[in-house]
Amino acid sequence: MSSTPSTPSNPDNLSTTRFPVGVDAALREAGWRPGRWDIKLAEHWADILRAHTSPGGHRHTVFPAAVESWAEFGGLRVTALEAGRQIAPPELRIDPLYGLHLARTLADLGRALDTELAPLGVEGDDQAVLAIDTAGRVFSVDHTGDWYVGATLDAALTHLLLGRTPHRLTASR
Repeated sequence: MSSTPSTPSNPDNLSTTRFPVGVDAALREAGWRPGRWDIKLAEHWADILRAHTSPGGHRHTVFPAAVESWAEFGGLRVTALEAGRQIAPPELRIDPLYGLHLARTLADLGRALDTELAPLGVEGDDQAVLAIDTAGRVFSVDHTGDWYVGATLDAALTHLLLGRTPHRLTASR
């Protein structure tokens, strides 16, 4: 009976099944690695968001899907390494404080979608704010409207970094 020796996992190994190769490479270039987890930073952001009240009395909601996303990807500035498939991929900055002053906007969109939203980060040069809901779905809000980006953060990162066109939210959805 022969046995195959197991090899220890290598966090710097670029072969992964979680993300497409180009997305994985862009994330790693930005500093992400499998198992990355900065819960102190995520909790710091959660405290700031919970403490903030807009002049109109609006407050942010903080929930596990948001905190987990911030812990794994928070602080990253991700630039696609390849041309987009349909549109130019935006640079992504995962930092919920970019949405600090959008408590009402995110609450309104959350009500329309029958969920709660927390800020996630921004696309491009502050052209759009990214938000995540309690189920982990990701949305983008810009001056032209509200967009659905992905059913999970992984799907949204893939969608954005591959330069796929997001789906516009409409009143009929």
